[in-house]
Amino acid sequence: MLKIAHHPMYSHPLPAGHRFPMLKYELIPAQLKYEGVVNEANFFEPQILTDEETILLTHDSQYWKRLKTLTLSYHEERRIGFPLSEQLVERELRICQGTIDSALYAMQFGVSFNSAGGTHHAGSDWGEGFCLLNDQAVAANYLVYNKIASSVLIIDLDVHQGNGTAEIFDGHKAVFTFSMHGEKNFPFRKENSDLDIGLKDHIGDEEYLTILAENLQKAIELSAPDMIFYQAGVDVLSTDKLGKLSLSKEACKQRDFLVLEKCKNLGLPVQVSMGGGYSPDIRDIVDAHCNTYKVANELYF
Repeated sequence: MLKIAHHPMYSHPLPAGHRFPMLKYELIPAQLKYEGVVNEANFFEPQILTDEETILLTHDSQYWKRLKTLTLSYHEERRIGFPLSEQLVERELRICQGTIDSALYAMQFGVSFNSAGGTHHAGSDWGEGFCLLNDQAVAANYLVYNKIASSVLIIDLDVHQGNGTAEIFDGHKAVFTFSMHGEKNFPFRKENSDLDIGLKDHIGDEEYLTILAENLQKAIELSAPDMIFYQAGVDVLSTDKLGKLSLSKEACKQRDFLVLEKCKNLGLPVQVSMGGGYSPDIRDIVDAHCNTYKVANELYF
């Protein structure tokens, strides 16, 4: 069964002017249910992650203290891009727990989703770009620390480099980071992933998919993983106002197929978090994200 972490009561802990980036997290599950791809039985609502030891496997203790007590500096809060609140921190903790739960479901069913997450700009001691805590890093460290997985590969295909993920796992032998992103896009100060592929602006479908196929294989060979995390941002679309790439919706779907088919054929469980998407028409974002679920459902179930 396809299991999906959903956060229905925690989608909009923000003032109205900041809500557009969050809106898709309600629309995607609604669209999937409307099309009959999933039903209520596919969804679970994560609890708040309360185990501070799990958080501190990934994030600096002083940063976590400032975050939970809402005492980040003005510059730290500005770097995140959201006004900090208790409700927003709780939402991030639910996202992290959802990705841990989703990873465990992936080990049971082959693939599982968090309908939010992909907060890859959060580093060990900073938040950035709408990311406070790094959900896939938290989950990867949880699996390794508890000896549930011994070798993890994080595949990040958001248009923006997974700089926080790269920083967290710099020198970490059990977790291999692969980021394929716009070279001239945010963040302008890149961190070093184990495998970074910087793409030129306006790259098209065929070239993108060729580069991905080659480097996906390379990342798997180099990491020899027994668990995969996939950050499936749809800001690679040509319609995205922040992306600078030129992918069609069909190529974005083919991207997901390449990743998920490879995982399935190799018998590697894969946890998927949704990442970014900033097309002016929310339908483009929702359609592209829904395609990721549809590909997984068709391949696995």
